[in-house]
Amino acid sequence: MANLIVVCGPQAVGKMVVAESLRDKLKYNMMMNHDSIEISDKIFGFDTPAQREFNEAFRGMAFDLAVKHDVDLVFTYVCAFEMQEERDYLTGLHDLFTKAGGEFYFVELSADLETRIVRNETPYRMERKASKKDLEWSRANLLRDAERHRLNSNEGETWFTHHLKIDNTNLTPDQVADLVIKEFGLVANEKDEKEYRFGV
Repeated sequence: MANLIVVCGPQAVGKMVVAESLRDKLKYNMMMNHDSIEISDKIFGFDTPAQREFNEAFRGMAFDLAVKHDVDLVFTYVCAFEMQEERDYLTGLHDLFTKAGGEFYFVELSADLETRIVRNETPYRMERKASKKDLEWSRANLLRDAERHRLNSNEGETWFTHHLKIDNTNLTPDQVADLVIKEFGLVANEKDEKEYRFGV
């Protein structure tokens, strides 16, 4: 039975580093949203029909294989909370894992815009995400999406049974991961490092 932890939030809120901390503390495998974005961009170009289709297929196969082979997974995601199709997508992931006997945990991160603008330009973020190296475009994209979409849930809005919202403006990734582990009562797997973070 495979569990899925979705680490959700707006751009540059800290999803990747929180997910990496959860990966290392729990010995879960990890897929960033940018894993599929970067490879599909490299093959098919930015935001082309083929890129979007490959991106969707890449993620879908990864989730299916995680369930098939009982691989606990952490996944990072940016959600536009005002869009029903986003809720439908996440509900589909919830159902995929829970119907197979696993658990679905939804971790939502929030931070003020000024903090996210600073985090958007950290060297580590640019190292891990090639598409963010164009700082002018990346900043403009962050600001545009903040205006166009509701990137965090409203006060009291809960989508899932295991839904935890954390303001991580002043928290380290390890502090956030520890809060998640404690809240959900998660227990680390017994796995060799090469099984969950090979080459990372």
